[in-house]
Amino acid sequence: MIEERLIRLLKGVRNGEIEVEGAIEALKDLPYQDLEHTKVDHHRIVRRGMEEVVFGEGKSAREILDIIGAMREKGQNVLVTRIGKLKSRTIQREYPEGVYNERGRCFYIKNDDTIRGKGVVLIVSAGTSDARVAEEAYVTSLFFGNKTERLYDVGVAGIHRLFQNMETLKKARVIIVTAGMEGALPSVVAGIVNVPVIGVPTSVGYGANFGGLSALLAMLNSCSTISVFNIDNGFGAAYFATLINRL
Repeated sequence: MIEERLIRLLKGVRNGEIEVEGAIEALKDLPYQDLEHTKVDHHRIVRRGMEEVVFGEGKSAREILDIIGAMREKGQNVLVTRIGKLKSRTIQREYPEGVYNERGRCFYIKNDDTIRGKGVVLIVSAGTSDARVAEEAYVTSLFFGNKTERLYDVGVAGIHRLFQNMETLKKARVIIVTAGMEGALPSVVAGIVNVPVIGVPTSVGYGANFGGLSALLAMLNSCSTISVFNIDNGFGAAYFATLINRL
């Protein structure tokens, strides 16, 4: 960990084992490491308590590998979101210990499975088509040390499926709900539980869905008091749920 490395450097200088110039050189990479194409923020975990996460979309496999290499040199866990199957194969050849979730399009490497959250983060999807965004949230939540459970395909078109899982809903500390089409499910869930509900509109739907805009507006206008993240942003919802679950 970064904190351990800093302590070792300071002890080394104090004990005369490391020259001051050598310590300064080693400390250069601690705030961030300049890879030319990317400045890797190694202090994110010190400031926020959670590692920097790599947004894979738009980055080449080589760039992602460089970033992963820099993070692993510092002993950090690694999460790469929005990464396609082909690109993931290239990365897994160099990091076979990593895990790729195809539906969620996430690749991650974790040093341990320590649970840091205080309760269960429940990921709910309205339909199977919304599950790709739900899986991004699921992987992210697990990565940040939450006990995480899924409840998929329980949308308003068959609302009895939701009510048959009331025990699962009631034991959660935070609930993330992904929904496309008219985006109604987060409002329904928030109306029957007493914990924070985070709505994530998805781009699933026919023409008038406007790529998730109609679901987004429906959630913003909810009378059930929910938090709302941007369209398809399962990662952001899980990050915020982690902050809540650690309170």
